[in-house]
Amino acid sequence: MTTRFGMFVPQGWKMDLAGFSDPVEQWEAMTAVAKKADEGSWDSIWLFDHFHTVPDPSTESTFECWTTTAALARDTKRVNIGQMVGCNGYRNPALYAKIASTVDVASHGRLYAGIGAGWYEHEWKAYGYEWPELKDRMGAFREATEIIYKMWTEDEPVFNGKYYSIDKPINEPKGVRKPHPSLWIGGGGPNVTLKLVAKYGDAANIGGGNPEVIKEKAAILKGHCETIGRDYDEIIKSTGINAFPIDKGDDPKRATEKALGPMDWERFSKDNLIATEDEIAGKVEAALEAGADYIIFYVPGVAYDLDLVTRMEQIAKRFA
Repeated sequence: MTTRFGMFVPQGWKMDLAGFSDPVEQWEAMTAVAKKADEGSWDSIWLFDHFHTVPDPSTESTFECWTTTAALARDTKRVNIGQMVGCNGYRNPALYAKIASTVDVASHGRLYAGIGAGWYEHEWKAYGYEWPELKDRMGAFREATEIIYKMWTEDEPVFNGKYYSIDKPINEPKGVRKPHPSLWIGGGGPNVTLKLVAKYGDAANIGGGNPEVIKEKAAILKGHCETIGRDYDEIIKSTGINAFPIDKGDDPKRATEKALGPMDWERFSKDNLIATEDEIAGKVEAALEAGADYIIFYVPGVAYDLDLVTRMEQIAKRFA
């Protein structure tokens, strides 16, 4: 499978729009990154599905995932648009399927629909969602994935589970991409998530750029595929890499001063690979050798410097 690359747009969740005081300026900065990627050779742009900032909740802007996905679908022409990943707890799965179908049409078939169980406890409670035990979150996630798939592939889907039920909901149009919108399932849980990928997913997101974890999770996924007779090679194995390119000899702290914004330097440098383009390429190569075939970059500071989109694209082109 050919290696492809995506990039997160600055959405506010990681305090990456805090340098702008006006929300319209923040939105336009995000859109500018999306359009820059659309003009280049990137396969995709990505959004997080969160309401409050990290590492700590703050009053800084965080744009909602699915309304932003729909808007960017109309602001771009070529690039695919995904969520890494949609939180199952925030939307009834039948509604999720309907939203995704609509956005797939709005984008002319360019949607990568991401889904996961969710993890940000503070956020759930702040917005009034019940915070279930892990076994219940995973049980609901399992049922939701099946419902979403049914909504996209059946005309009169029926499902009666412990957490959800549907009774012949009409979902028209079901989308544009065939046989259904592309379903990206995030997480590496061996007993639920990776089994769901094997059965329903077009893509997995595993490992967080760590070669050892990627190799481990890919092997588990392959085993699940063999058990049910699914072609492992038809599933995209994506992983995320947080990176900021600097020139050889640059002082890392000074080079990232604008991108850092209100973030603590120690946390910023821990969460992001601040390195030369050659070093970042080495990180990509190690992930690919471990079993990934799709790399999604998060690049802090891209809202303030569109040249970073081009620099990271040059790294991606090394693997074309």
